[in-house]
Amino acid sequence: MSGKELFETTLPVAPLKIAALENCRELAEKVDKHLASFRKERTVGVASKLHFNGYFDDSYLIRTNCVRFGTGEAKGKIEESVRGADLFIMVDVGNYSLTYTVCGYENHMSPDDHYQDLKRIIASAVAAAHRVTVIMPFLYEGRQDKRTERESLDCALALKELVHMGVSNIITFDAHDPRVVNSIPLHGFDNFTPPYQFIKSILTKEPDLTIDSDHMMVISPDEGSMGRAVYFANVIGVDMGMFYKRKDYSVMVNGNNPIIEHEFLGNNVEGKDVIVVDDMISSGESILDVAKELKARHANRIFVCTTFGLFTDGFDKFDEYFEKGYISYVITTNLTYRSSELLSRPYYIEADMSRFLAMIIDSLNHDISIANVMDPTDKIQAVLMEYHDNHEKKTI
Repeated sequence: MSGKELFETTLPVAPLKIAALENCRELAEKVDKHLASFRKERTVGVASKLHFNGYFDDSYLIRTNCVRFGTGEAKGKIEESVRGADLFIMVDVGNYSLTYTVCGYENHMSPDDHYQDLKRIIASAVAAAHRVTVIMPFLYEGRQDKRTERESLDCALALKELVHMGVSNIITFDAHDPRVVNSIPLHGFDNFTPPYQFIKSILTKEPDLTIDSDHMMVISPDEGSMGRAVYFANVIGVDMGMFYKRKDYSVMVNGNNPIIEHEFLGNNVEGKDVIVVDDMISSGESILDVAKELKARHANRIFVCTTFGLFTDGFDKFDEYFEKGYISYVITTNLTYRSSELLSRPYYIEADMSRFLAMIIDSLNHDISIANVMDPTDKIQAVLMEYHDNHEKKTI
C-alpha cells in the first residue's frame, strides 16, 4: 500500500496540535504550513472518514508562553485546550538569542533554561492531552552521552525524566551517540538524519558536479562520523576516506583534549570535489583543520555538511578559510537557531528540514509506519537520477 493510500485509509489517533516554544517558533511555522498543505491535498473522500474536527485546519499551532518573574523563576502556560489532543511539543535548546532578566541583569537563555521551559509546557499539558511527543532536534546534553570518569550522564537523565513526566515519544536528529536510547528502552525514541536534504542542497547550488569515484569523495572528519560518511558515500556511489585525531590527553582546554594532528586514511583526493559530513560544527576547529589538510592534498571544492551549525567561536576563521579557498560551502540544517550573520555568509547553504518534519508528524499522528520517512535512499537516488538527466541534456 502506498503512503498516500495509508493516509487516506487510516484515522489519526487524536486531533493534531503543535505547541512550539518561542525558541522554535520559526521552524514550527514552516512545519505547520506543510502539514496544512498535505492534508488539504488529500482526496475529498477522506473527509467522510475523518471524524475529528479540525483535520483540514489552516493551522495546528497553539499558543504557549513561559512567563518569567523578576527573580528569573518562570511558569509555563498553554493558552488553548489540548484535551484529547495528539500533542507535539517543539523545542530548540540551542537557541541562545533569547534573553530574560534576573534582578535587573540580562541573561541569554542556555540549554538548561530551554529544557526547564520544555518541562513546564509538558507539565501544563500532559494530564489533558491524549499523547505527548517531544520534538527536540538538537538533543539536550547529547554530547554528554557516556561516562568515562566520575561524571554525570546528563542526556540519559534528561530522557528518563521526560518519559517519567508522561512523554510517549521523543524525536531528535543526528544524535551524537544514538545508543543513548538505551536509557529509555521501553519508550519511543526516533533519531533521523538529513543526507537527502544535504545532497539536494548541494545539487541545487552547483549544477556542474560529476558524481562518481573519479571526481568526488565523501570524508569523515573523525571516527565518530564514519557511519554517516559510509552511508553517504555508498548511496551516491563514490569512495570515502576519514581522518582520525591525535590528541594530547595530558591537558584539557574548554572541556576537550586539544587536537595535535589529523591523520588521513583513504584514497587520493587530488582534483576531486569533497563532501565532509559531521553531526555538528561547534567551534569549527576540527572541520577547518580537515579542510586545510584536504586542500594540502590538492582537493578541489570542499562542501562541509553538518546537521547543526553552532559556530560557538564566531565566523572569522570560516570567513578566512573561504577567502583562501579552503572551503567552498558550509551546509547546515535549520533545525537549530542560526544567526543573521551566518545566513548572510556567501558560503552558507541551508538544508531545509521543515517538510521532512511535517511528514514525520503527519505519519505519527496517523500511527502509520515511518520506515519510508526514515530511509532516504530512494529519495536520494531519485534526485541523483534527475540531476544526471539534466546534466546530460545540457551537454548534448
